[in-house]
Formats: sequence, structure tokens, C-alpha cells
Amino acid sequence: MGLSIRAYARHRGVSDAAVRKAIAAGRITPNADGTLDPAQADAQWSRNTETPRVGSRTPAARAPVPTDAAPGADAGAALPAGGASLLQARTVNEVLKAKIKKLELEKRTQQSVDRASAIAHVFHLARVERDAWLNWPARVSAQLASQLGTDGHALHVALEAAVRAHLLELGEIRPKVD
Repeated sequence: MGLSIRAYARHRGVSDAAVRKAIAAGRITPNADGTLDPAQADAQWSRNTETPRVGSRTPAARAPVPTDAAPGADAGAALPAGGASLLQARTVNEVLKAKIKKLELEKRTQQSVDRASAIAHVFHLARVERDAWLNWPARVSAQLASQLGTDGHALHVALEAAVRAHLLELGEIRPKVD
């Protein structure tokens, strides 16, 4: 009769989860009744388990840390499903802090633009250009009519209709500001 898994874990100085993991991995084999012979299990444990090496973990063995994610993006989405180690969580936190500081620096050095003010400025420029085009037929129709020898009012009406049709075509264009 051997020891239970918990008793063997206390004997070995490890958690019972570690013993269950060793059994599941086939590093140690229990008796037919589910108990463990301490001498046999100790021999199998030392023979089939690698000793942990200090500092052997390389950054490649860890989950990749997002370096190009947007500051508002969910940084936890890149972490493994089982959760993150403290080091991984700190690394993600530091990357996000660096991105926020970079954005603040770009704003201070005027290398980035406030999106709302840029959209308002573009809207204002488009409105000014539209108004200039709508006023153009009234300014040039009399001069063109005298040069061409035609009726000034008829030319003004024709030019205004052509400009309005052209502006309607341009109004269908939707710029992307993403």
C-alpha cells in the first residue's frame, strides 16, 4: 500500500497539482489502486523530470507583446488564454504608457492633429470653395457674353446650371478621414 497523491506531494515538497501533472504526463506511474510507492515514484520523478534551470526562459518562450497596437486597443487580447504572468502584464502596461507618451509628445511638437478640428477645417474649406464656384457664373457671364456675342442672361443661366451639376457630382464623393 502506497501514499495518496496529497501525501506523496507533502513527502516530495510539491503541490498535489504537480504530482497529478507528473502522472498525467507519464513521468511517474501510480499503483493499480491509485496510490504511489514513494521510493519508486521518487526514482521515476528524478529520472523523468528535468531539473529547472535558472534563467533558462527566453523571451521567445513567452507570449508576444503587442508593440503596434493602438493606445485604445485591448492590450489583454494579445495575452495567452490562461492569463498573463506578472511580467507580461507589466510589459504590456509599459508599452501602452510609452505609446501614450509618444502621442502626447507629437501633440506638443504639433506633429499630430486633433481629428475633430481637422474635419471642421476641411468642411470649412469645402464650403468656401463651393460658394466661390456658385458665385463664378455671375462674375464671368457678362464678360464671356460680350466676347462671344451672345445673350448675357442665357449664358449666365447655362453656366450656373453646369456649375451646379458639377458640384452635385463632387458632393457624391465621400472622403475617408479614418
